[in-house]
Amino acid sequence: MKKLRVGIIGVGSIAHEHIQAYQKMPQVELVALCDINTEQLEKMGKQYEVPQLYKTKEALLEKADIDAVSVCVWNSAHAECAIAALNAGKHVLCEKPMAITVEDAQAMQAAAEANDRLLMIGFVRRFGNDTKIIMDFKEKDFFGEIYYGKATYLRRHGNPEGWFGDQSRSGGGPLIDLGVHVIDLLTYLLGKSRPVSVYGATFQKLFNRPDVKDKQGYISSTPGEIICDVEDLASAMIRFENGSVISIETSFSLNVNDDQQKLELFGTKGGAALNPSLKLSTNINGYMADVQLKMPTALSMDGLFYNEIHHFVECVLEGKDCLSPAQDGVVITQIIEAIYESAKTGHEVTL
Repeated sequence: MKKLRVGIIGVGSIAHEHIQAYQKMPQVELVALCDINTEQLEKMGKQYEVPQLYKTKEALLEKADIDAVSVCVWNSAHAECAIAALNAGKHVLCEKPMAITVEDAQAMQAAAEANDRLLMIGFVRRFGNDTKIIMDFKEKDFFGEIYYGKATYLRRHGNPEGWFGDQSRSGGGPLIDLGVHVIDLLTYLLGKSRPVSVYGATFQKLFNRPDVKDKQGYISSTPGEIICDVEDLASAMIRFENGSVISIETSFSLNVNDDQQKLELFGTKGGAALNPSLKLSTNINGYMADVQLKMPTALSMDGLFYNEIHHFVECVLEGKDCLSPAQDGVVITQIIEAIYESAKTGHEVTL
């Protein structure tokens, strides 16, 4: 059996998911790790017993005998790392968001096409059991025409600090970190129609709330200097070419009772809500009815990364069609960039 030889660029928090998934797959050999933080690199190398450790992506790509890489660095470095790997002839799985600018995202896609290599974007929510079930109902026309979707992804006290709060490295706050998940998932479930306009608003009122004594919801693996110059709340409405609309709200810091992850779809025949379990709404025999599935289905990150990374491996080794291709990443980057532009100008942005 041919094995896919893999390296990982960037070994912070999210790299645990990639490493653990690769090491569970008999058709994969995890060969090398790379990070500019020597302490973190050595720690991860020891924890996962990966002997080849590199301090630069250039050294990894030149010296390690690998076929593919996972790019798990901070957002502003996604493009340079992915393009370098693609130009070195490697297949790439790049964590979300694809890039912090549309220009960078397009350059990444161009590099993949020029080198005839796969560039898959880590839109991990596409690989959940909940998504699979909703898509199954959609394909059976349970929903009819889906014309509206909305999602909330709110943390009450969840600014991760570290690079997440540093605009120069993250590209933004909860919108580009959390909101990207639900924007992509809603776009995917609605059918990936072309976005035509965006109206967005962002707020920087609470920052990372250093005065709050309660435990933070999430903390970067390498906090470093505390920088917080990103938004703490974002909301947006996105209109698509087919007339459908989605709205989103996402926060790192917000005076809300509890953290929230809720997603809803509304169609002419039926609707769906994940909050966190999946419930379906429809009309049966002329009566309004709610449908609760027997099988356990919930809004959860459990198992998603394995499913996503296994799919990447299958695409490379078996030539399967990629469910999360580069062109989709470009579209989501266009939406996010437009939301920030709309928030800045106070006006709708036409795409």
